[in-house]
Amino acid sequence: MIQIDNTLVSLDIVERKFLCDLSKCKGICCVEGDSGAPLLEEEVAELERALPVIWDDLSPEAQDVIREQGVAYRDEDGDLVTSIVNGKDCVFTCYDADGTCKCAIEKAFRAGKLAFYKPVSCHLYPIRVTDYGTFYALNYHRWNVCKAAELMGEQANLPVFRFLKEPLIRRFGQAWYDTLETVATEWEKQRNGE
Repeated sequence: MIQIDNTLVSLDIVERKFLCDLSKCKGICCVEGDSGAPLLEEEVAELERALPVIWDDLSPEAQDVIREQGVAYRDEDGDLVTSIVNGKDCVFTCYDADGTCKCAIEKAFRAGKLAFYKPVSCHLYPIRVTDYGTFYALNYHRWNVCKAAELMGEQANLPVFRFLKEPLIRRFGQAWYDTLETVATEWEKQRNGE
């Protein structure tokens, strides 16, 4: 475990390798799961502001869910999460011609139509952040649907934290990430007996 300020970072985030391979997984992480993507309270307003821009990219079923319960709900654990369709798809999913699931919010952001990228928990995946009140725990969420990403990460020798540099900086700041980079480099040297 690595401690930086008020965060505890699992060594898996430093040691394990990861590189998304959408051609293999087809974005299934936005479809499978027990509930929607975890949200920060302030992200709900961002999602609501995005609706007019992304509405036509959403499925009719997703539009119905949003009309009925909104963009978010509290799951059985009491966590604030994105609304989902039929117990699986996030309401913000859209599909491209080859059936790959994409995020309508990210699509609009990349097209310059939105300033909000997407929920930070989605941007950080496969890192999951748990708020314990006085500290945050960052853990690597291993899931069989990401096996191809683990294999590609091994081939590229890309640790999880480096793959997720941008969202980690977005969530915790540049100075925090720089500290993680320094600690991870030292940890790697120790593991290799340097």
